[in-house]
Amino acid sequence: MEDELKCPVCGAFYRDPIILPCSHNVCLPCARTILVQTPEAEPPSPHGRPPASASASDYDYLDLDKMSVYSEADSGYGSYTSFAPPIPSQKSPNGVRVFPPAPAPPPLRHSSLTCPQCHRSALLEERGLRGFARNRLLEAIIGRYQQSRAVAARCQLCERNPQEAAVMCEQCDVFYCEPCQRRCHPARGPLAKHRLLPPAQGRAAGKPTPRKHSTCAEHELENHSMYCANCKVPVCYQCLEEGKHSKHEVKALGAMWKQHKAQLSQALGGVSDKAKEAKEFLVHLKNMVQLIQENGVEFEACLVAQCDALVDALNRQKAKLLTRVTKEREFKLKVVRDQISHCTLKLRQTTGLIEYCLEVLKDNDTSGFLQISDALIKRVHVSQEQWVKGALEPKINPEFDLTLDNSPLLQTIHQLDFIQMKIPSAVPPVPILQLEKCCTHNNNATLAWKAPPLNQTQIEGYILELDDGNGGQFQEVYVGKETVCTVDGLQFNSAYNARVKAFNSAGVGPYSKTVVLQTSEVAWFTFDPNSAHPDILLSNDNLTITCNSYDDRVVLGSVALSKGIHYWELSIDRYDNHPDPAIGVARVNLLKDIMLGKDDKAWAMYVDNNRSWFMHSNSHTNRTEGGICKGTTIGVLLDLNKRNLSFYINNVQQGPVAFENLEGIFVPAVSINRNVQVTLYTGLEVPNHIKQAKSSLSYSPKSKTKY
Repeated sequence: MEDELKCPVCGAFYRDPIILPCSHNVCLPCARTILVQTPEAEPPSPHGRPPASASASDYDYLDLDKMSVYSEADSGYGSYTSFAPPIPSQKSPNGVRVFPPAPAPPPLRHSSLTCPQCHRSALLEERGLRGFARNRLLEAIIGRYQQSRAVAARCQLCERNPQEAAVMCEQCDVFYCEPCQRRCHPARGPLAKHRLLPPAQGRAAGKPTPRKHSTCAEHELENHSMYCANCKVPVCYQCLEEGKHSKHEVKALGAMWKQHKAQLSQALGGVSDKAKEAKEFLVHLKNMVQLIQENGVEFEACLVAQCDALVDALNRQKAKLLTRVTKEREFKLKVVRDQISHCTLKLRQTTGLIEYCLEVLKDNDTSGFLQISDALIKRVHVSQEQWVKGALEPKINPEFDLTLDNSPLLQTIHQLDFIQMKIPSAVPPVPILQLEKCCTHNNNATLAWKAPPLNQTQIEGYILELDDGNGGQFQEVYVGKETVCTVDGLQFNSAYNARVKAFNSAGVGPYSKTVVLQTSEVAWFTFDPNSAHPDILLSNDNLTITCNSYDDRVVLGSVALSKGIHYWELSIDRYDNHPDPAIGVARVNLLKDIMLGKDDKAWAMYVDNNRSWFMHSNSHTNRTEGGICKGTTIGVLLDLNKRNLSFYINNVQQGPVAFENLEGIFVPAVSINRNVQVTLYTGLEVPNHIKQAKSSLSYSPKSKTKY
């Protein structure tokens, strides 16, 4: 049925069909293309055949004349006898030769129309093609057929989820939805002349519309025959006759058609290559999706393993710390229990003695009492002396002297993140030490270095290493991006070897040359205001201290000592009401609101105006006569080579060696109250008379106390 509804000329569904006298149908636009002109002297027969009286030769002549019209070569031009000029012609899809309208016919000619199916000719009246009746019924049948068979057309310009088409441009042969039509095909300019059709009338069931012959918009009966290169629009013969494009460059329509098709084909070739590359790129992207998923799973597993390793390390360190806490607790409990046992034993002995003495006092036997009274009095005095000062004070502090500094670790955990950088092609070169900037001050060492000139390798950071000051193994003391580093807390009178190397993601570079740094022979330091008790008042550039409390308060020195022989002095600037200041060394985590030496973190000598004692863990030993007053100088000698501590008053050793077997790191320390003011003197060498006295002194075993 579909073939019955198509025009025999254009091969598409009938558009504005007209009924010919032979009862066949043809599109109105197609009728204009097959319209021909005949001389008035030779009107065609209404039935398309010669009259009955005509001879066979006339009939043959007419057939021959038709052959001359409908069988021209591929040049596209044909002739109709010698009376008509050459007229362009084209072939329809059904093989029928069609002719564009000829120029305005002369008055002596008639227009005729030949049916493309039965080849009968019909003479047009004065009304022309308007004299033929429109086949409204056929139009309605075609409309219903297209609606029943046509698939809903979609917009051809929507990039994603094409919407249903609203119109189709007959000239552009493109379906548009309403948004795309307003954006890409506005009804202005050259596009205003395009014909927009409903999608159902455009293409049936998605089949392409056959190429049609466009007619001039200003001359409906004229086909486009030329192309204006200046206006870039096709024109008809009538437009050229009217002189509208007289000064423009006009070219043959067919030549321009071939030229533009060649240009479009060439452009499409480039687009096709790009489309091929795009397809290959899409395949690559799809492969990348799979690769990303695989790499993501692998990276997640690696990340989980790294985090688990950190958690395991933290758990192991947690176990170590808990072990230390347990040992500290057991030690404190043992000391307290021992003190309880000792005190209980003494209390029993004292209580028994008291009860016995009370019973003796009740006895009225005078002679018997006098026989034992002297012995009882001595026993009571001995018992009283057993309860010496400090015997009724706890030997340890119930508080735990352990502090877990987890802030650096927490900060590191918070800063734990990924780094993104290119993997360098090579390890970094050897850094260059800047010897003119390397120096030492007291027990601090400053080192400076730089990357070699014209270095093109990426450097992520540096690693600085120092040995132990005795020529031992190197240890890392700094890792970072800076090129200047100061190392604090080194040992005095020591020579340190230092070296540096650079690193990046490719690895670690070679070491630089080794530089030797000599620390100060003697210790220069002051009192440390940051570690002092709040009641301590400092002055004289932190060399002089006093206190605003009647209780003893502790202040530490600004250096830590672990090696060598160190000597410093303190002068008594003010001494009122016979207080007993304490001088010595301590750990940095000692208690600062009690007298120095009462806990197990300090080793001190406390002295009043008459005598002195050595004290550690609240144990008082070696009472020695000789005290202090205003203007007295107290010297402290810490010999870490022999691991002992001695004290001097006015250049004379006070008692034996105070403490021996000292190990670890010590800080100078002093405890005073408001009745004392002292000034510190450091950077001193050991006086010669003290050296000589030390070499000549001999100590009895009873004078030695080990800690």
